[in-house]
Amino acid sequence: MRHGDKIKNLSRTASHRSALLCNLTSQLIQYKRITTTLAKAKALRVFAEPLITRCKTDTMHNRRVVFSYLQDKESIKELFGVISDKIGDRPGGYTRIIKLPRRMGDAADMAMIELVDFNEIYGKETEAQATKKTRRSRRSAGTSTSTGTNKTETATHTATATETVDFAPETTHAHTHHNEAAAENTANTDTHTEPEVIIEAHKPVTPETNEPAPETGGEA
Repeated sequence: MRHGDKIKNLSRTASHRSALLCNLTSQLIQYKRITTTLAKAKALRVFAEPLITRCKTDTMHNRRVVFSYLQDKESIKELFGVISDKIGDRPGGYTRIIKLPRRMGDAADMAMIELVDFNEIYGKETEAQATKKTRRSRRSAGTSTSTGTNKTETATHTATATETVDFAPETTHAHTHHNEAAAENTANTDTHTEPEVIIEAHKPVTPETNEPAPETGGEA
């Protein structure tokens, strides 16, 4: 039975497992992001985060404790230098595990483990924007929607009334122009008929001699 067996053995002996985790931690400190199996990534997170916490207090004792695990001077320098400045304000949770597609061949579950503060996509700016979001209730959303609908209806009625007022003068002008045109046509008709009456009153003229024709009914 495996009661109380909470250590991830990774199918290795204690010495082999310790060497594996130390090497993975050194690579994570150097490259800030590594790809390995999901089981190793979960075991590495438990092993590496307490060591990263030590770098917040740069003392000789903490440097010697971390060096007893990693056995790498370059990793100690990087951890207590660049990484310490980045994670100084973070209260734990220094790493992130992202699952990847299965490995070709043995179909092992793969994952990428990285330092959170060294990711350009999921940085502090994204987290700050997420914390600024406020939660709105459905009632306020419904009230705002109804208010917007009322405003839209009022604007529509106002626009319709304005269009009606604007069209009224145009109709009046159209009737006025029509009446004026009818009056002008009537006046022109009257002026054209007058010359005909005057022409009929004159005596007839012969076209050859251009003299007035003799009157009938006079002396013989």
